[in-house]
Amino acid sequence: MIKYKFLTHTADVKFQAFGNSLEECFENAAFALVEIICKEKVKTIIKKDIKVEGEDLEKLLYDFLEEFLFLIDSKNFIFGKFKKIKIYKKNDKYQLHCEILGDNLKNYQTEIGVKAITYNEMWVVKDKKGYKCQIVVDV
Repeated sequence: MIKYKFLTHTADVKFQAFGNSLEECFENAAFALVEIICKEKVKTIIKKDIKVEGEDLEKLLYDFLEEFLFLIDSKNFIFGKFKKIKIYKKNDKYQLHCEILGDNLKNYQTEIGVKAITYNEMWVVKDKKGYKCQIVVDV
């Protein structure tokens, strides 16, 4: 299965990510985001925890990807691998918890700076093949 693909967009970067499970779909969206920023394989020597919640899957995805941008901008941390990820619903909100591994961004050459995740054209759907999502990022 294709993990993600980049689509044509006039000003920003647009991509779709796919997965057999919702967790795999979100993982692949994170990998696509990292590929925009850094083309090199990232070493997995630093561990971080991510916890986000959202009232729907789009908000959860938005907050999840924004957390990666926060780690890049504030901690110089670039993601390389998921250790584990879990998405569940609790008290009418979606919860996501994951452990990720990565490295200091200063050890890599960056390609494009991502300013923000946007809600523009964002969606998360389940179909007969699994899950897929679409994201546009402001560059």
